[in-house]
Amino acid sequence: YHAILLCLLCTSLSAAKRPSPFAKVEDVPNLPRILLIGDSISIGYTLPVQEILKGKVNVHRIPTNGGPTTKGLTSIDAWLGKGKWDLIHFNWGLHDLKYMGPNGENLYPKEKGGKPQVPIEAYEENLEKLVIRLKKTGAKLIWRNTTPIPPGSKGRYVGDSIRYNEIAARIMKKHAISTHDLFTVSKKRMKELMRPANVHYTAEGSRVLGKDVARVVIEALK
Repeated sequence: YHAILLCLLCTSLSAAKRPSPFAKVEDVPNLPRILLIGDSISIGYTLPVQEILKGKVNVHRIPTNGGPTTKGLTSIDAWLGKGKWDLIHFNWGLHDLKYMGPNGENLYPKEKGGKPQVPIEAYEENLEKLVIRLKKTGAKLIWRNTTPIPPGSKGRYVGDSIRYNEIAARIMKKHAISTHDLFTVSKKRMKELMRPANVHYTAEGSRVLGKDVARVVIEALK
């Protein structure tokens, strides 16, 4: 009994020590400030980006899962806050294309009548509004395209990220915003980096993405 209690205590203490991607970042003066916006894929690469860029860049992220573009529209002002951003690396997509049930059921199959959380036409309209808002910050903007959907993923369908990325590419071209292509990186190494039948990445996969995000950020800040 005591051994079980001790084991539980050790587990909770190690969990408490584990850094959080949502932890408040204390800025180091005179370093660039960047903001990461995105869903759980970006949550996965936040800590690796912060580790790689420590002492070079103040890396912040939004304090939540960025969700679909509809959540972005209601939250973007609060996420941007009052401070000055040098660069914003952003994405929406996997939650927009996710299929939902008639009563808001999450990851509901389209075979049973599920519908995308944000249909592609609305996604285009919403993303355009978000880009216009982000441009007002004066920050350098980098769009990170939406990552692939492995076969068998629940409530998401192979090829949908390509369709949504095509819409996004059109908007970014119109607004002269560069694209960080994590789709291709992930597609080529899907079995190595991603979980089977799941849009999420292994810990190592998230580190690989983080390394690439850090590279793109440093290049853009030069």
